[in-house]
Amino acid sequence: MTSEQGTIRLPRELDDVPGWFPVLDQLLFHWFLDRQEAAGERGDLLEVGVYMGKSAIFLGRHLQEGESYTVCDLFESDAPDDANAAEATKSYRSTLTRRAFEANYLAFHDELPRVLQGPSSIVPDEVKPRSCRFVHIDASHLYEHVQGDITAARDILLPGGVVVLDDFRSEHTPGVSIAAWEAVLNRGLNPVCLTTQKLYGTWGDPEPLQEALLEMVAGRDDCHLSKQRAAGHRVIRLKSKGMKAPDFPKSRHWVEPEPTPAGSAGPTVTALRPQARPRPPLSGARRLAVDLLPPVVTRAIRKARAGRRPGR
Repeated sequence: MTSEQGTIRLPRELDDVPGWFPVLDQLLFHWFLDRQEAAGERGDLLEVGVYMGKSAIFLGRHLQEGESYTVCDLFESDAPDDANAAEATKSYRSTLTRRAFEANYLAFHDELPRVLQGPSSIVPDEVKPRSCRFVHIDASHLYEHVQGDITAARDILLPGGVVVLDDFRSEHTPGVSIAAWEAVLNRGLNPVCLTTQKLYGTWGDPEPLQEALLEMVAGRDDCHLSKQRAAGHRVIRLKSKGMKAPDFPKSRHWVEPEPTPAGSAGPTVTALRPQARPRPPLSGARRLAVDLLPPVVTRAIRKARAGRRPGR
């Protein structure tokens, strides 16, 4: 598949999709969403900032019948201000296009989510209040934008719904950190748990979620757990210990590898060498010189000719 920006490489499995979605966060997305569904909770899904679609594809697997799924990203659109434009130019390559996102998503799903192309400030006018059970925010890292995204999430989430804030603690995203902890201290957001990259929270009661989460983690040996209290909040911190990604269906472009014959050492991979350029023919005088000169001189002539081959 090609575009004006070049070839779009279609993914065969989720790991082929570019993006930052650690294994532990895949497990937690699956756990929070599965728990909602098992409890009969219904509500829409929202992701703000999709990049190439890795977490969006994962979220789309949990869309239930009758629910709506909305994603929002600038893609090729103009940023709303100079600071956001500079951030987008620095952080994303020219391959971040709506067409690339949609191609990746449709490799795993039959239908696209509802796509909003533009700044995240358009979300409150496009997504109904109290309509979502799960919101993932991974858009701008600028404080003013993140603060607005958190406000939108608070108004859009159903009671007890879950919001996930990406990059809440990275050294290059202080705006996210300030906006996230400001929401915890002053705006009623209750942290449920923290991972290396994401803060999971709710404006509802966090205790039932935390107790169920602690029970789940207690049965695993691949997840480090610590508990702290800060500003009246119980904070659960999780870290992967060699965790494997949860199973996820292959894309429609997956090709099952051919079985290895019994007793075989397995398939070998041979590196392909670039095809050598043909050497230009020698002139009559040079051919005669090569035939008559001593071998050491002949080798020197051939070496010099090789150094002048086209393409060097």
